[in-house]
Amino acid sequence: MTGIKICGLVSEKDARLVNELDIDYAGIVMFFPESRRNTSAETAKKITAAIRDGIKSVAVVVSPTAEQIRIIESCGFDIIQIHGSADEEIYKTVSLPVFKAFNVKDIDTISSYREYDKIIGYVFDAARPGSGKPFDWSLIKSLPTDNRLVILAGGLNPDNVAEAIEYLRPDVVDVSSGVENDNGIGKAPDKSRRFVEAVRKSSPEYK
Repeated sequence: MTGIKICGLVSEKDARLVNELDIDYAGIVMFFPESRRNTSAETAKKITAAIRDGIKSVAVVVSPTAEQIRIIESCGFDIIQIHGSADEEIYKTVSLPVFKAFNVKDIDTISSYREYDKIIGYVFDAARPGSGKPFDWSLIKSLPTDNRLVILAGGLNPDNVAEAIEYLRPDVVDVSSGVENDNGIGKAPDKSRRFVEAVRKSSPEYK
């Protein structure tokens, strides 16, 4: 069945919601103050501690430094998701598995990451991650992905995720703004449940 990642958790309440929904991955933004979903290391530790076993916690960062990676590794995360750039040494020395994120501006750089064994998945996002706007999915339909997980993000919501699964058959679908409360803070239980239900009904294995 298509995996589900809900990203941008900001509280232990969000963690309890993803526990209830029994999803696969839960994302927490760190070291990116431009995002309203940005969390401190202290808050991230509380959220990861509240996520039950069986759900992988993912630290979402942009162009991290070695020091930031060290802090993330101490917060109880299972995976690091890296947007932007990072020193080659980071990919070689990080102790956690990595999701490498791309957007429509840098998809053509994917081949340069094939040599890094720590990368277990590729995240494909919109030009502006976190904007809630989808991109042209045909850009990645035939893209070589080196047998790594294909994680589709960018503007997914309960109303379009079935179409995305039908068109691309990604390994994982990744949602953030599409299931947020109307005030943009925290995850909305009703939207999140609708998203999960739409994914599970649309997955090839479900049919």
